[in-house]
Amino acid sequence: MLTSLQKAPQDDRSSEQVQVTVLRAELAALIDRLTGGADGIHPTAVPRLSLARVAHAPQHPVHAIHDPAFCVLAQGSKRVLLADEVYIYDSGQYLVVAQNLPVSGQVIDASPEAPYLGLKLSFDVKDIAAAALEFSYAEAGPARASPRGIYTGELSTAVLDPVLRLVKLLASPEDVPALAPLIVREILYRLLKSPEGWRLAQMAMVDSQSQRITQAISVLARRFQEPLRVEALAEEVHMSVSSLHHHFKAVTAMSPLQFQKQLRLQEARRIMISEHVDAATAGHRVGYESQSQFNREYSRFFGSPPVRDVKRLRELQLGRVSS
Repeated sequence: MLTSLQKAPQDDRSSEQVQVTVLRAELAALIDRLTGGADGIHPTAVPRLSLARVAHAPQHPVHAIHDPAFCVLAQGSKRVLLADEVYIYDSGQYLVVAQNLPVSGQVIDASPEAPYLGLKLSFDVKDIAAAALEFSYAEAGPARASPRGIYTGELSTAVLDPVLRLVKLLASPEDVPALAPLIVREILYRLLKSPEGWRLAQMAMVDSQSQRITQAISVLARRFQEPLRVEALAEEVHMSVSSLHHHFKAVTAMSPLQFQKQLRLQEARRIMISEHVDAATAGHRVGYESQSQFNREYSRFFGSPPVRDVKRLRELQLGRVSS
C-alpha cells in the first residue's frame, strides 16, 4: 500500500504532462491552420487575441513596447530581453507581461518543418484589478514587495484548457461576443490562482507600490518627449523620490531615466521607418536636443547607427514583401 501511495504523485505528474502535450499539439495544429501557413502576426475575431507564426528564426531581435499580455507558445521558443535580463520560454511555459514595458523579443527555434506557433492575449489593467478583487486576490497583494513586471510560469492543463477553447471559438465568430469574455475571465482566474499570480494582482491593486509604478509608467509613456524631472514624477504618483527609484527598478529592471530613454529610442526608430524622416528630425521629435547624443545612444541600444539600422530594416521589409 505504501508503495502505491508513493507512486501516486509521480503518476499524477505523468498524466498531467501527457494531457499538456496532447492539448499543446491540438493548439499548434489550430494556430497553423488559422494562420493559413502565413508568417506574421494575425489579428482574430476575439478582441485582443492575436496568433503568430514564424517559419524561420529571425537573425535580429524585435524591439517594442509590450503591452500587458499573456503569451503562450504551442511550438518553438523565444527569447525576451528586459534591460539586461533574459527570459527564455518555450511550449512548456507561458509568459506574462504585467506592465507596458520596452522589451526586445527574438524567436530562437523555428523552421519550415516545425514553425514557431504562438498566441498573445492582451489584458486591460482594469480587467486584472476587477478579477483580483472578485476572486479575493487583492488581500494578500499589498504586503508583498514590488514584483518584476514580467515573468514566466509553467503551462498546465488548467491554463491550457481555456486557452484552447478560446482559439476554438474562432471557428464560430457569432459566439465570440457572448462566450469570449467568459473564457478570458477564466484564463485570468487561472493566472491569478497560479503560484506566481500575486505578481499579476499586484500591478492592479489600488494603493500598492506596484500600482503607483503603473501610474508612473503611464505618465512616462504619455510625456516621454519632455525633460524628465524625477521629483515631479514622484510627486504626481504620490511617492518619495527614493521610493519611486526603488520600486520602479524592482518592476521594470531600470530607472525612470533609462525607461524614458528606451521609449524615446524606440519611437525614433518607428518614426524613421514609417514616416521616412532623417535621424536628426526623429531625434528632435522624441526629445533629444543633441544629435550626437541621440546617435551615440541609438547605436548603443540598437547595435548600429540610425542610418545603417534603418536601411537594414527597410531592406528586410522589402525582402518580406518580395517573397
